[in-house]
Amino acid sequence: MIQLTRIDGTSFYLNPDLIEVVEATHDTHVTLTNGHRYVCAEKPDVIVERIAEYRRMSMGAVRRIA
Repeated sequence: MIQLTRIDGTSFYLNPDLIEVVEATHDTHVTLTNGHRYVCAEKPDVIVERIAEYRRMSMGAVRRIA
C-alpha cells in the first residue's frame, strides 16, 4: 500500500496494483481499475516514485524468500 494525502490533509492508503490512470490537473486525480476516483495532494511524479518504491520493497521480500 502507498500513502497519499487528500486535499483536506487527511492521509489514506491505496493499493497501487489497482491504479489505472494518474492525471495532473489543478489537483491530481487517481482512477482505479474499478472506476473509483481519488483526488490527492501529491504530484503524479511523487505517486510514481511511491509505486516504484513499493514494488522494490515487494520484490526484495520475494527474493529473500526464494
